[in-house]
Amino acid sequence: MRRDFGKYPHVRRFVQDYIQALNSQNDGQNVVHKFVRDTHGNGINCPHLRVLPNLVAVCTSAIFTLLESQRNRQSLNIFGDQESNQHLRCYFSVLSVICEYDDWRPGLAQLLQPVPFPDFALADESFMTEILPIVKRIGTDPRCQVHQMVLGPREQKEGWLQFVSPNAVACCDKGEAWTAMIQVLLSCCYKRKKFLRMLLKSLGSCMLLALRDNSTAQEILCLMLEWQLVEGNDQCMQIVTTLQSTPGGKKKYQALCDRQLHLQELQQKCGPRKLTLPSRSTDADVMRLLSSGPFGNLEVLSLAFTRVTSACAEQLIHLQSLRYLNLWATQFGDSGLLQICEHLHNLQVLNLCETPVTDEGLGALVALKNLRKLNLNSTKLSLQMFEQLKEALPSLQEVDVRYTDAW
Repeated sequence: MRRDFGKYPHVRRFVQDYIQALNSQNDGQNVVHKFVRDTHGNGINCPHLRVLPNLVAVCTSAIFTLLESQRNRQSLNIFGDQESNQHLRCYFSVLSVICEYDDWRPGLAQLLQPVPFPDFALADESFMTEILPIVKRIGTDPRCQVHQMVLGPREQKEGWLQFVSPNAVACCDKGEAWTAMIQVLLSCCYKRKKFLRMLLKSLGSCMLLALRDNSTAQEILCLMLEWQLVEGNDQCMQIVTTLQSTPGGKKKYQALCDRQLHLQELQQKCGPRKLTLPSRSTDADVMRLLSSGPFGNLEVLSLAFTRVTSACAEQLIHLQSLRYLNLWATQFGDSGLLQICEHLHNLQVLNLCETPVTDEGLGALVALKNLRKLNLNSTKLSLQMFEQLKEALPSLQEVDVRYTDAW
């Protein structure tokens, strides 16, 4: 273990086989953990400088090889078979034990900062479930030289903070680790405009978490408003509305308004004109947001790619100024469509692409006489219903009926 495994790959392979031999015994992972702890020694600091990088090299290279092997077998699940599952979890558990030691954690953080795993694994929830506790332990370490390693090694390179964010493909904890790490970064040396500008890429996730009364997300939104990092009054109003939807957010926003005159003026306006909800929003999030303040000016609402269903129609029907409604790729069905057609007669643009609506609900569209653009791509629209809609909607200018029976 005192040699540099970068120069001796055969020795690295030997240690991998040795770890798997330990893992195959009765009480396998505990035996492996004892091996790692014995390697560190009983002292506060490990006396052998090469032990840590060699152990990490053993684990990361083994994990990478196993992942590529699974991919070559075209497995849909990177934990696709029992043997691969056992081996992968063994190496993850070694990294977890390494992370327990204060003297090893800075070195581990530095070695993992470049994210030494393939992109397809980072998009797999089962993989992220295994690596997340290790990343969280690093990102919440109070030492600056440790927790800053969750950021990318250079400006254009993504780091662990991006891969565990709520809007990441394989987020597996609803953003809990992400907000915990950001809280540590903000409380240390990253309460700066440059860092907040980077978080603007995750603005939707911040608003969703703030809507669910996450204190850190609310703090981020308040800082963005205070430092005027958000462009446009509509976006600012959406943040304001989000903050006012929960007791914690309302308290933080009120304290901010006491210091910021321009926010007091913004608050006097009758809500935003445009509103876009983050992709993981649910019916409960829509209800919480739309019940939090005035929306008399709201003309454009996008719920595309969210998790909303027809249940949110109870809130949508109160938006009498609505002109544009985007429900693309949601579970908004016939019952919800019947409601909005009964109440929202000012709608001019409606996107129902990839929703489960059928002729039963689509027949109600005849009530929307102001409708100019309609997207029914990939719905269960029939040719007969399409002909009825064309005849009953004289203002209709654009209709997308691709991948339907009317196409």
